Amino acid sequence: MKNLTVTAAALATTMLAAPAFADAHAKQMATVVKIDGIAWFNRMREGVDEWAEETGNNAFLVGPAQADPQQQVALIEDMIAQGVDALLVVPMSPEAIEPVLGRAMEQGITVITHEAASQQNTQYDIEAFRNEDFGANLMDRLAACMGEEGEYAVFVGSLGSQTHNQWVDGAIARQEEAYPNMTLVGDRNETADDQQQAYARAQEVLRAHPNIKGMQGSASTDVAGIGLAIEERGLEDETCVFGTSLPSIAGQYMETGAVDGIGFWDPKIAGKAMNAVAMMVMNGEEITDGMDLGLEGYGNITLDGKVIYGEAFVDVDASNMADYDF
Repeated sequence: MKNLTVTAAALATTMLAAPAFADAHAKQMATVVKIDGIAWFNRMREGVDEWAEETGNNAFLVGPAQADPQQQVALIEDMIAQGVDALLVVPMSPEAIEPVLGRAMEQGITVITHEAASQQNTQYDIEAFRNEDFGANLMDRLAACMGEEGEYAVFVGSLGSQTHNQWVDGAIARQEEAYPNMTLVGDRNETADDQQQAYARAQEVLRAHPNIKGMQGSASTDVAGIGLAIEERGLEDETCVFGTSLPSIAGQYMETGAVDGIGFWDPKIAGKAMNAVAMMVMNGEEITDGMDLGLEGYGNITLDGKVIYGEAFVDVDASNMADYDF
């Protein structure tokens, strides 16, 4: 078996090295996420670790310490150098990692991506749902809260993050189609998947647009930063905040009303799904439309080219957040 340990260079950008497995036939499967140490990807690590225990493969998760595409590229290069059998990647910027994923595939490494439906250098990309539909659903909830009128702003973790921009695209398209009395203000606010930056951007939006009624976040930390800004100004009753997050991140703000609701898919299951599909590819199994991956939300997948769509998003607010303990 390969001695798969993270090098000194990689240790500078990641928080967890690969675990050691005794089975010489175990596959070396590296899940490389956008950023390590945040709740979203901590939850994904639970799924990867659980899948490793269930299958006996050396599956592990690593990520850069900062939301930086170049740091992610360097970490992927390190995994390639160590000879992994599979790379499961959640790209910070799909475009930025195309070359390095291409090199991985040329070397016979199986590549599966997540949150990157336009990725070219991948065997399959797994999406929990059609991203525009998810964004439209967030807009429907935001519009209902706003009384279908007023100014709103949108936030993304990165201007290069495909899924974040697809959610926003879907939301804006739904607003323009169904809610003509609502108005988007400003550009897409970029937060680097960082709660403090989301807080700072929200403060800027509130100063520039004192009559704003709604904000939609995309990074898991966006609504928490926005919620803090709303709380500090005592605007819980005057504003509506929705976005992608988890109860462990946004729960305290949903309790106070600073955040009105969130949507998400379980990153733990997504982590298992990526590894399961990678193993199927390595075993020469065919991925087919309508098949059951044996995971909640992925029991009747839709296959569109190389993109696998599940049906895995949920709507959560203060009334049901206790049902989701992560």
